[in-house]
Amino acid sequence: MSQQKGQGFGFGLGKMKELAEAFKKAQQVQEGAKRLQEELEQMEIEGQSQNGLVKVVLNGNQEPKRVEISPEAVAQGAETLSAIVTEAMKDAYKKSTDTMRERMEDLTSGLELPGL
Repeated sequence: MSQQKGQGFGFGLGKMKELAEAFKKAQQVQEGAKRLQEELEQMEIEGQSQNGLVKVVLNGNQEPKRVEISPEAVAQGAETLSAIVTEAMKDAYKKSTDTMRERMEDLTSGLELPGL
């Protein structure tokens, strides 16, 4: 029933140091994530239809900011216009999610949590 001296609860000093370092890194990531969130809100990411007649601008959180529709796009009729707007929205959404993913990868690179 008696524990061997120096074993503690299975956490040696090295493990405690690793854990403290991991908490420190996690705190840095949390602070970075807050800054990233603010940056994404301010960002403007533009998507457009292949023909360039419609542009959709989202922020980094995929929130719509504005849509620009050229007179040429309007002249093509409601059905075609709908397809062009959808194409531009998909382009903006893809660019926005790619940007968010890249920024999150940058933020968490080098973060190694012990035991994971």
